[in-house]
Amino acid sequence: MPLTDLSCKTAKPSEKPRKLYDGKGLYLEVAPNQSKYWRFKYRFGDKEKRLALGVYPEVSLPEARNRRDAARKLLEKSIDPGVVKKTTKRQLLLAESSSFESLAREWHALRQQTWSARHGFYVLRRLDTYIFPKIGNAALHTLTAPDLLAALRVIEKKGAINVAHRVLQSCGQVLRYAMAIGKTDRNIAADLKGALGTAQQTPYPAMQQSDLPAFLRALDGYRGEPETIFALRLLVLTFVRTTELRAARWSEFHLTSGMWQIPKERMKNGQEHRVPLSRQALAILKKMKPFQRGDDNFVFPNQINPQKPMSQNTLLYALHRMGYRGKATGHGFRTTASTLLNEAGFSADVIERQLAHVDSNKIRARYNKAEYLPERKRMMQYWADTLDDFKKDSGKVKDEQSL
Repeated sequence: MPLTDLSCKTAKPSEKPRKLYDGKGLYLEVAPNQSKYWRFKYRFGDKEKRLALGVYPEVSLPEARNRRDAARKLLEKSIDPGVVKKTTKRQLLLAESSSFESLAREWHALRQQTWSARHGFYVLRRLDTYIFPKIGNAALHTLTAPDLLAALRVIEKKGAINVAHRVLQSCGQVLRYAMAIGKTDRNIAADLKGALGTAQQTPYPAMQQSDLPAFLRALDGYRGEPETIFALRLLVLTFVRTTELRAARWSEFHLTSGMWQIPKERMKNGQEHRVPLSRQALAILKKMKPFQRGDDNFVFPNQINPQKPMSQNTLLYALHRMGYRGKATGHGFRTTASTLLNEAGFSADVIERQLAHVDSNKIRARYNKAEYLPERKRMMQYWADTLDDFKKDSGKVKDEQSL
């Protein structure tokens, strides 16, 4: 007798699975735990087989009958419905493993081994925010350039053109990786060249020579945390990147030889960088010795959690409180130092090496391994002495050859 929805709903379990038959191979299996499963019993190649058709009541009686009838039509064509189901499931899993998001996360996990933790975090956060919700589930073979562009347009409309370009660059790298492992045969990101607005480079605020005397005196009079003041002074003297300064550890400083050796893992260009320390810089570090918590601890620890470096906003907010909001940033000291040292006549190669810039000429960069340490030591001491003169409001950029 065919089943009814009422008989399915009221079917009681027993110690062993019960089978309630509907007809043409369809039956409802009632498990001892009260779960109910649709099954289709059939023969193929002289073998009796079972095909799972879903769980009751998620799959209703009429839907179970439709699925049974679809399976019977396959049997009429000498096609095993169980094999068809397995093949379909395998294709779905393959499509899922080849989705843009799955490949992007795989690429990110591999690349993060060579990135800083901060850079890796922001790359994934941008993809999480702007790309995965739009095209993350798309299979690579179905993804088109207009699909990717539509996701990027959302960023562009917010006015974040630079972010849109960074996201496009990351997407291009994901697709190149997918090509390398055989998941796709083309990089649709390459088709979007010129499709986005021009990225605007916002220069860091940098002080002119005439601004330095007042700034240096303001720094001397600043009443903030001692470690913040020391960090600002050392930043001006060494003009390293703020990320390089904040994460500095005592083990990197060799006070006897007057050298700060920054490991390659913390450098933007991935190369170890040596910073000659002027007498003034060494004096600051010696004053900081009482604050030292260990040989390998941070020179400028986070005030809340000493196991972390100083917050990236600490120095910026200090500059704001000094009255230099929009007029100075930590990175801007690099521009100021470069300008004045070039005006003083120091070699551009020496200055660029001290700034740890990568030579844009790849061939020249390959052969030019010079450290220029003697020249850089002389230049860094000159810079520190010049800053002292500026504090007296009598400093002028002198000709390097006259020293």
